[in-house]
Amino acid sequence: MQGTVNGFSYGLVTPVAAFLMACLGGALGLRCTTRSLRHHDSFKAGWLALGATSIGSGIWTMHFIAMMGFSVDGAPLTYDRPITFASLGVAVLMVGIGIFIVGYRGATALTLVTGGTITGLGVATMHYLGMAGMRLQGRIEYDTLTVALSVVIAVVAATAALWAAVSVHGFLASLGASLVMGGAVSGMHYTAMAAVSVHLHGTEAQGGTGGNTTSVLLPLLIGPAVFLILAAVVVMFDPLLVMGDPDWNRPAARTPHRPGVPAPRHVPSYGEPANWSARPHGRPAGRGARRAVARGGHRSQDW
Repeated sequence: MQGTVNGFSYGLVTPVAAFLMACLGGALGLRCTTRSLRHHDSFKAGWLALGATSIGSGIWTMHFIAMMGFSVDGAPLTYDRPITFASLGVAVLMVGIGIFIVGYRGATALTLVTGGTITGLGVATMHYLGMAGMRLQGRIEYDTLTVALSVVIAVVAATAALWAAVSVHGFLASLGASLVMGGAVSGMHYTAMAAVSVHLHGTEAQGGTGGNTTSVLLPLLIGPAVFLILAAVVVMFDPLLVMGDPDWNRPAARTPHRPGVPAPRHVPSYGEPANWSARPHGRPAGRGARRAVARGGHRSQDW
């Protein structure tokens, strides 16, 4: 008996909530990866690990929030917990491999393709392993071409996400990249779900709606959701992580001054203190220099 599949039992509630969770995980992962690029010590690995766990948890949470809206007429759904949590571990592990490759090897074409492929395959594996943990009185089948398309979407989205993690700086740019990531991951999920067909065992309807699925899945989502909230708190309390480094704090702007060589004239960038860039290493001017500036004079050797 062919089962009637409904992926939107709660209308737009589950797709929108899933999209927002994917965006949250992506935003945290992007900002943590950006922060790791400013570290060359043990903190680098910590930021990369936090970013990978945030993205993996966000994708996993997105998947199962969306699955709350999935139902099959006449077939109550349950989930195997070990397989369900194994899919979370796969997501974090595979995303972590991709992020660590790019974080330590740089954003070259080879590392982006390699890391993006591994991460994308991890996202797809998480999805289909999570589906394998679903239990119902029937058999789930997939359309091969649609499955292949969903994997391609996952790989492309993961590659773009890794590129954005090392290339996009600033809060607004990262926010835009996170929205794109959330849309791509959600698109991958619903493309994969479009490949699903269900054949029920027997001919009698057994009842069951999406409400049972919600009661089963909701407790499983508490842990990853709490983790994402805690990770967001870490991000919020790190100003550099949220706003990015100002131009005058970047290494390129602090060129060492060699004795006997006139310091190059620098035009301050937007928001940069006008009296900062003219002094090597950002040291404040001496008392004599400040008096000279107040008189309209110029003392080039006062520091």
